[in-house]
Amino acid sequence: MKRIKLKITGHSGSGLFSMGKIVMQALRNCGFYAVMDREYPSIIKGGYSCVNINFSQEKIYSLAENCDILVAIDQPNLLNYMQLIEKQGTMLFGFEASSATAKITEQAENQETNLINIPALKIAKEFQGNALMRNMVMLGSMWKSLDLPLEKISQEIRTMYASKPKLMEIDLQCAEAGYNFSDLKILEKSLSPTDKNPAQILLDGNHAVALGGIVGGVKNYFAYPMSPSSSILTHMAKYAKEFGLVVKQCEDEITVANMTLGANYAGTRAFCGTSGGGFDLMTETFSLAGITETPLVITIVQRPGPATGLPTWTGQGDLNLAIHSAHGDFGRMVLAVGDTADAFDKIQEALNFSEQYQIPVILLSEKLNGESITTANKDRFSQKKTIKRNLVSEENLKQLQNSDRYKITDNGISQRWIPGDSEATYCANGDEHKEDGTLTEDAIPASKMYDKRCRKMDTILADLPDAKLYGEPKADISFVGWGSTFCVMQDIIAQCKSQNISVNYLHYSYLYPLKTEEFAKLFANNSNIHLIEGNYNGQLG
Repeated sequence: MKRIKLKITGHSGSGLFSMGKIVMQALRNCGFYAVMDREYPSIIKGGYSCVNINFSQEKIYSLAENCDILVAIDQPNLLNYMQLIEKQGTMLFGFEASSATAKITEQAENQETNLINIPALKIAKEFQGNALMRNMVMLGSMWKSLDLPLEKISQEIRTMYASKPKLMEIDLQCAEAGYNFSDLKILEKSLSPTDKNPAQILLDGNHAVALGGIVGGVKNYFAYPMSPSSSILTHMAKYAKEFGLVVKQCEDEITVANMTLGANYAGTRAFCGTSGGGFDLMTETFSLAGITETPLVITIVQRPGPATGLPTWTGQGDLNLAIHSAHGDFGRMVLAVGDTADAFDKIQEALNFSEQYQIPVILLSEKLNGESITTANKDRFSQKKTIKRNLVSEENLKQLQNSDRYKITDNGISQRWIPGDSEATYCANGDEHKEDGTLTEDAIPASKMYDKRCRKMDTILADLPDAKLYGEPKADISFVGWGSTFCVMQDIIAQCKSQNISVNYLHYSYLYPLKTEEFAKLFANNSNIHLIEGNYNGQLG
């Protein structure tokens, strides 16, 4: 598989993300598959950032560490990024000569890197541009180095800055000047545009969660901003008027959880999003959902911890938190997002599972999935799932008794109806209770109700799909993982296949309760097996 790898680096606030989006849109319109992620510090302004983009004529899922072209708008941390340029790769740096120029030149020679110094600020000023418009000069130069047509990138600049026509004209002139800069060198492994691939859209995982929630019947979304989950809130707010949603930024995560639970109790499909530290504050409400058997869906977009940790980086350290959080024993489910398309599916499944089994459900994502932008097959996102609310049908509402709400059943699931829809009433009681929800501290009814709730886990386990194996049943090397590991392993399987190395991968989407039949088959057929996950202790293992 032939892929081109790009890195664009500079100060935060220098327009790197805008550059990345323009490049991704242009690559999509050239028919390429592409993946983009950004690295940025957890400060409002300052520090340095990096946008990583890979693209190919074939389907790719993840990002390589090294790069073929490094674009440096300014100098911070440049020498570290230079070490990632592959042999005969190119570095375009767009700042004037400095004390570091000699060291940069020496390192480029040692690495056999094509070093091209572009006076980007000088060029931008020739068109009455400012320092920020250096990025358009560098964008044009990078695009020419890829040997791709100028019109493709120019069209995306027009689209992005259509509301600012005067600035747009300057941006276009800067990009064209960068494209025509005389010292540029075409990358040897450049790729030609193609029209063979299906129509693609650009989407990140958090956006896909928002869209999946909307087609899944959600009418309320609550959140307190917390990286890297915050963009779910902005996406939901963007669609609120169009789809008649109530989207609220609450004062804290405790309020978020309680409003979400209250909305679900009242019969409105709702969910909320946070990261690990925010979910810590939600656990009392999570436990309340367990005992009242009220649906509750919480999306945790993970970052490395503990405490504030690394708020703008990615990790898979919250699996134990999701499985073991909150006090007492009660049924729950934990699902994990594999890639962008999977995020669209899994939020719909989480909402259905939560109502079907009347339990709290956690959907685990992570910064890498939540914020990475990928090309995705447009038709894939028209495949919405059937909404399953598991409410008492209208014709059966009149036959209900108060005791039906928490009736002891073999599968642990009782009838549920929206308060006010029937003359039958019940207490959604946070204390231990009888079948109609009224409080009890008597040992026998309390024990029966506890057993009833916990029996749900057997019912859920019997209904759940098992892990899915990618690759052949028997391979030279085997891996087991979850979450965004899926994306890495799809590329690894394809890459190793081209080198006559067989790799298979067992991917877990449903992490709790955990089915192990496919895991047992993997061990029976393979001997070189490895756990791969982004946490210190191997929590899935």
